[in-house]
Amino acid sequence: MTRKHKLVVLTTTALSMVVFTAVALLYPPTPAEAGLPPASHYQVLSPITHGNLTIFPVVASTTHDTNQFLTLDEGLRSGEVEVTEHGGIRPMVRRPNSYHPTHDGGAEVNKLYLINNSKRPLLLLAGEIVTGGKQDRIVGKDRIVPAETEADLDVFCVEPGRWTETTASFGSADGFMVAPSVRNQAMAKKDQGAVWDEVNKTKERAYTMAAPASTAQAEIGATSSYARVMDNEEVKKHVDAVAAPIQHSYESEIRELRNRSAVGVVVAVNGRIIWADLFASTSLLEKYWPKLVRSYASEAINNGGSGEPVSVKVAQEYLDQLEGRREIAESEPGVYRHTEIIGDGYKAFELTSLLPNTGFDVHISKMTE
Repeated sequence: MTRKHKLVVLTTTALSMVVFTAVALLYPPTPAEAGLPPASHYQVLSPITHGNLTIFPVVASTTHDTNQFLTLDEGLRSGEVEVTEHGGIRPMVRRPNSYHPTHDGGAEVNKLYLINNSKRPLLLLAGEIVTGGKQDRIVGKDRIVPAETEADLDVFCVEPGRWTETTASFGSADGFMVAPSVRNQAMAKKDQGAVWDEVNKTKERAYTMAAPASTAQAEIGATSSYARVMDNEEVKKHVDAVAAPIQHSYESEIRELRNRSAVGVVVAVNGRIIWADLFASTSLLEKYWPKLVRSYASEAINNGGSGEPVSVKVAQEYLDQLEGRREIAESEPGVYRHTEIIGDGYKAFELTSLLPNTGFDVHISKMTE
């Protein structure tokens, strides 16, 4: 082969390698093609820790517009949403073909009646507290109630010692949501007795936390209401001592991470991951964050102790596991789908909006069993 021919061959080979490299850079192999696990939609960041509570911020690769959704606190404050005992409210003027709940005229422990008079769909999260009626309740599971619609609402009682009406309509427990241990009994176990057991445990821990023979201890001992126990001034001081530093730190991070789409958290107590909450947008997370962080802090003070620090890697692995062995789904066509995912040692719950121009997961929660 002449020197000229060798030069042509070498030049052609070099050019082919350049082209191949360029194609590889423009069209890299998928994780599956490269023999790697698929990249997560969510990324766990470095934790914020105070005492035995650790919060891992979570950012998402994509978010969605959630401005159309009304929260329960917003609806109750504005009067656009009304909640009463089952059968205790005059039905609204219904829109054609809307769902019409049936009533037997009597109050029920595990059922309330809700009217959304707003022109926005109402988002409800499991564990949100409503106070009043014959006893305080919590929302039993995530759901969406369409605009200008009435609905029967599945709930669990968190005030076992009362069945006397204090107010005709329910209000919001300002800034409160029940702790993960109570949410677990309602969402995963669906057991009223187990919910009451956790409420009583919370009361007992709060009683011992208060100064002996103090007014606070007397107030805690005199009530069976979870909301009133957590609203006790001395209990609030203990909760705020844990919640406030983390709340402020994460709110600062949310502002800094807005362009990176902060959407949720992974929660660890005593060195063990117990929970995760994820939302479809940063703005939705911001609305729920004050009450969520207080619920996590309540869990931490109720389970005082310590443990080995949890790594970002372990928290990421926890979040990457959202596909279980079995799924149970129920839906209201055109409104929402609620999916319970059962895995090894955990359960996850996905609320997917089916309203026009949505089709995305509004809220995902995962709990360790």
